[in-house]
Amino acid sequence: MSDQRFIFSDVMGSDSIYKKNGRVAFYVTTGLILAFLIYYAVISTLGPSRKMAELISEFGPKVEEGQKTGERIYADSAYLSLLKEKSWLQAKTLMAQTDSIYLAINLADSTAEIEISGVIVHSAKISNYRISNILQNGDRNVIYSLFSQPLTIQNDVATIKKEPVMIKIAPKDTSEFQPDVIPDTSLVEHVNLILEVSQGLRIYIYQEESDKPAGKGSTFRFDLYDRLYYAWNALRSAVLFRVPEYQPYIKIKIPREDVKIIYRALPRNGQIAVYS
Repeated sequence: MSDQRFIFSDVMGSDSIYKKNGRVAFYVTTGLILAFLIYYAVISTLGPSRKMAELISEFGPKVEEGQKTGERIYADSAYLSLLKEKSWLQAKTLMAQTDSIYLAINLADSTAEIEISGVIVHSAKISNYRISNILQNGDRNVIYSLFSQPLTIQNDVATIKKEPVMIKIAPKDTSEFQPDVIPDTSLVEHVNLILEVSQGLRIYIYQEESDKPAGKGSTFRFDLYDRLYYAWNALRSAVLFRVPEYQPYIKIKIPREDVKIIYRALPRNGQIAVYS
């Protein structure tokens, strides 16, 4: 009888040890996860400030030591207004000299225009736009100086093909006529695109029509894929103890046909001017 009690107490003791070890492992795992989430949140907030510091270093006004007059001018609203106009005209002038197709985005007038040598060949009305915080509330001298140079397209992601493929079969006579084998799917697809440009900026152009459920779903999936891709890169940087790269953005909405025209009209390494 005593042996049975000993075996029973030994089994019960083993169970309690397992439970205790399980609780310890749970608490340690939970603590590590919470610590990493806090670390990730902190390191992610450093991205925008580091990006702004880079822009200030490259585009910020150079004030000589002891020069107080310059500091007052850089904060003057009249000076900033003139600098804004000068930057816009300078960027457009530089693009006009290339004799290529380029895009001029004027957020103040809510227009996105395709131009060639200073001549507007197509204009679209911006119904809505959003810009990242550092472009909206950052140092105006830095932002206007940034936009004084054309932004060059380095990569793009879109829901439609840039150059539509149409396969046509030439008939021997009218009786053998066949319709296009591969139609232009952009006639029915939702049109959204992302332009990755110089200085680490991203320009999102969405079609404004999203009344149909299919259209809303297409935009949601497009945004979700982009956010997951960005989150994955940020997470990978955090694991390697690097500050995640922050990419300032400009997001605009224009009619679907205008999105398609702009995307297909711009050359692969086309240029963009922004008036904020």
